[in-house]
Amino acid sequence: MTDYSTYALRLGDDALILSQRLSWWSSRAPELEEDLALTNVALDLLGQARTLLASVGDEDELAFMRESREFLNLLIVERPNGDFAQTIARQLLFSTFQLARYEALVDHPDEAIAGTAAKAVKEVSYHCDHAANWTRRLGDGTEESRARIRDAIENLWPYTFEMLEHDSLEAELGVDPASLRERWEVEVGQTLEAAALGVPEDSGWRPGGGRRGVHDEDFGYLLAEMQSLHRAHPGARW
Repeated sequence: MTDYSTYALRLGDDALILSQRLSWWSSRAPELEEDLALTNVALDLLGQARTLLASVGDEDELAFMRESREFLNLLIVERPNGDFAQTIARQLLFSTFQLARYEALVDHPDEAIAGTAAKAVKEVSYHCDHAANWTRRLGDGTEESRARIRDAIENLWPYTFEMLEHDSLEAELGVDPASLRERWEVEVGQTLEAAALGVPEDSGWRPGGGRRGVHDEDFGYLLAEMQSLHRAHPGARW
């Protein structure tokens, strides 16, 4: 596998795993419009993943036949959905980063990466707006909604350090995540301020390892659900 293929796989796995998480909300969201919105976000991410995985190899094999240790996604995208506030918080923290990353990749020398980034910028801009609007709505709502979104942001905050840490491979082949930190902090901070929520303090706990294929127990259940049909019918095409 070439270095560019590894980089494309990282980007594709981020999108694929978050798409799988969000697809759970289809028919379960708190209102019909939100059911459609989250399903469309999941489909956007799935489209990005398919293009990126297809540039590396057989997209079905890569999505449905790899073992847990072979996936290179960030830990934040695999975090369980939890309640609606948890899903929105995850979406805010990751989509803000993903948009900045895609904007920096539109002129990438790899055609698949550049093409995906150019198309995804518009899609992820909506994802960011959607998450930011709901964060403000929950933060400025009832005591219950404010407590839930505050707890969700605080629970997910430690996972953002892996997302924004310096990575020599990505710095060489694409965009160093650490270079996006300042923009991310400003944009997320503005949303949290507008939602009457503070930026969480650094607890010192910084989980990581996703880029090396180290995932938690919940990820195994996610893969079992995502891969069950393809593994039961190997080689099937739909």
